[in-house]
Amino acid sequence: MKIKNIIKHFKLITHHKWIVFKLCCKIGEPWRGLMHDLSKYSPTEFWESVNYYVGNHSPIREAKRDKGYSEAWLHHKGRNRHHVQYWTDYNAPEVNPIIPYPYAVEMICDKIAAGMVYEGKNWTKEFELSYWEEKEKNQLEMNPKIRDFTTAVLTEVAEQGIAQTLTKANMKQLYQKYVNT
Repeated sequence: MKIKNIIKHFKLITHHKWIVFKLCCKIGEPWRGLMHDLSKYSPTEFWESVNYYVGNHSPIREAKRDKGYSEAWLHHKGRNRHHVQYWTDYNAPEVNPIIPYPYAVEMICDKIAAGMVYEGKNWTKEFELSYWEEKEKNQLEMNPKIRDFTTAVLTEVAEQGIAQTLTKANMKQLYQKYVNT
C-alpha cells in the first residue's frame, strides 16, 4: 500500500463529499449533503479503496475486476440510502420501492458530483445524461418512477445547466411530476 494512495484517495472522497454538499445545499437538503458518504471513511471502505485506487474512476470497479466483488461496495450500498441498490429487496412485496425525496435528490447530486470529480476539467453539463443513458439507465434495477425522475433531471441539467435545474423548487416539482403521480 502506497502512502500517496492514502492521501490521494482521502482527497478524492473529501472533494466528492464537498461537491455533493454544495449541490445538496442548492436543492435545500444540506443535511443530506453533510451526511453523504460518511461510510467511505470507515476501515472497510477506505482501505479497500486505497488498495485499488486508480484516480480516474472508482476503485470499486477495480476490486470487482480483481476479486469478482467489492467489500467496500457491499458495505457502502447497505448504509447509504441514496443508492438504488439500498432499496432493492427481492423478498419484499415491492422489490424496488420508490426512493423517498431526500435520498432521490441526494442520488442526483451524487451522480453529478462523481462525474465532476472523475472527469475534472473535461466535465460538461451533458456528461451525466450521456453516462446515465449509456451505462446505468437500463442496467440498474430500480423503480420506473425513479428512473423517469432521474432521466428528467439529468436531461434538464444537460439542456439548462446545474444552476437552473438544481433548485429546491424545481427538484420538488420534478419529483412530484414523475414520482408522486
